[in-house]
Amino acid sequence: MNPCTAVTLLPPPEFLIRLAAPGGSRPEAGHLLCELAADHDGHHAMALWDNDVNRTAVWARWRGERATLAELSWCGEIDPRGEDACGLFAAHPSAHDWDIVDPTLAAVDAVLAQGHPHLARRRDGG
Repeated sequence: MNPCTAVTLLPPPEFLIRLAAPGGSRPEAGHLLCELAADHDGHHAMALWDNDVNRTAVWARWRGERATLAELSWCGEIDPRGEDACGLFAAHPSAHDWDIVDPTLAAVDAVLAQGHPHLARRRDGG
């Protein structure tokens, strides 16, 4: 399944801009890239940082140009082909992250695996 390609800017909060030293560097907007599968329902979402103590992450969620931050629990589902947990939030509105494959990165992986087979992960789990 292809990834969502939604991108937006997250401007720095106004209070950070006011705290910046006059004449010094100012906080800049950051790009957000949706981590969900293409054609998902609802808001786009990107994890910003983990909160290991609470087993959550802070996610930026947006629709259009307005983004909000929310602390959300991790999905918790385990990939049936291995031991990796889904890296999305609980009750996310799309496929689990192991089913979301960027076709460009998959093509790069295939070329690298041909040239360096000893570095490629085997399909049988080795």
